[in-house]
Amino acid sequence: MRLLWVDAGQGAAGDMFLAALLEAGADESAVRAGLARLPLGEVSIEITDVRRHGLRAHRVEVAAPRLAHARGLPDILSLLADGGLPKPAMAFATAVFERLGAAEAHVHGVPVEQVHFHEVGAVDAIVDITGCALALHSLGLLDGDGSVAADSRVVVSPIAVGSGTVRADHGVLSVPAPAVLRLLTTAAVPIAAHHAELELCTPTGAVLLTTLAQEWGPLPACVPQCVGVGAGSRDPAGHANVLRVVVAEYEPAEAAGPRQDELTVVEATVDDLDPRLWPDILDAMRAAGAADAWCSPIICRQGRPGHVLTVLAPAELLEAVCRAVFAHTTTLGLRRYPVARLALRRDQVACSFQGHPISVKRGLLDGRVVSAQPEYDDLRRAALATGVPVRRVLDEVSRAAGDAGCLP
Repeated sequence: MRLLWVDAGQGAAGDMFLAALLEAGADESAVRAGLARLPLGEVSIEITDVRRHGLRAHRVEVAAPRLAHARGLPDILSLLADGGLPKPAMAFATAVFERLGAAEAHVHGVPVEQVHFHEVGAVDAIVDITGCALALHSLGLLDGDGSVAADSRVVVSPIAVGSGTVRADHGVLSVPAPAVLRLLTTAAVPIAAHHAELELCTPTGAVLLTTLAQEWGPLPACVPQCVGVGAGSRDPAGHANVLRVVVAEYEPAEAAGPRQDELTVVEATVDDLDPRLWPDILDAMRAAGAADAWCSPIICRQGRPGHVLTVLAPAELLEAVCRAVFAHTTTLGLRRYPVARLALRRDQVACSFQGHPISVKRGLLDGRVVSAQPEYDDLRRAALATGVPVRRVLDEVSRAAGDAGCLP
């Protein structure tokens, strides 16, 4: 399983996080292409290597026009919706801005619809947040709804916020800024003490990490694969103004091999049912909570064709499954007996074929992909849209989903 650890012990900002993700292996071309699709006008990013307090780091700078007016939350959400972003990236960026809007609305005492972003509504901040969403997506860390992928884990260290004051559009503010403090308080984030008398955690840094983090703490036991170091704009004398990320593989003890499920087999022999009904009956079994369901053709008395319906039911749903068998078939009786099932750990990831999303169910053994099955309806839609045979779409998507280098 994949782990992302974020070291925010020297602070956090959107540009620092983006730079660190890019150095840690995020696809720079995918990030640039996604940003180019946003309706923001002439926008570009420049990526350079710099030194902070004697240490090398990546630096991302955004070249963008200054806005004559502040954007509201609906404006930004509309911009994201019209940007043609991959679904996971758009969903994550949307969640980030909604969280930020709620924090700003609270500190200003206005409805969220009336919030007008200033610093965080500027084009460079939109690029930072959207760029981070695209980078996280390219690393395979996001599910289709923008949440952390099912077989990934994100841990963030305590965040250093600094002290002193900062000048903003609302005047001079104490550090941490009100929106930052609201974001960290709402998420119950541990704050790291720091000697610097300057703003170390910006609103974009705070909202990105509070939206993404699943846990707060030190680097867990893992096998590090890539390290990214992102630099802030300043180079103070007292500390390295950087944010670090570590991309690693880790294997929870409980996820090392197949799991064993204790299920009940429910069987019914049916020889007087219109066979056209079986697909709907199998769907009804799964809707009732069956772990699996299938039917097998048999020969009954006097040579009559029939079927055996077999359903696997978890203990808590056994009675509901039995009732569903009686309700949807013509059987007058059924058999049931306990069975132990070994099942691979599994996840579901979002792939694409020529821009068309395809959901893939994968089986994992000892942390490695041993089976990848794309959803056929998604394959068929992609094939019809592109004119490519379904067989070729299936081969390419299965290969991409099972590629160890693409594991989320």
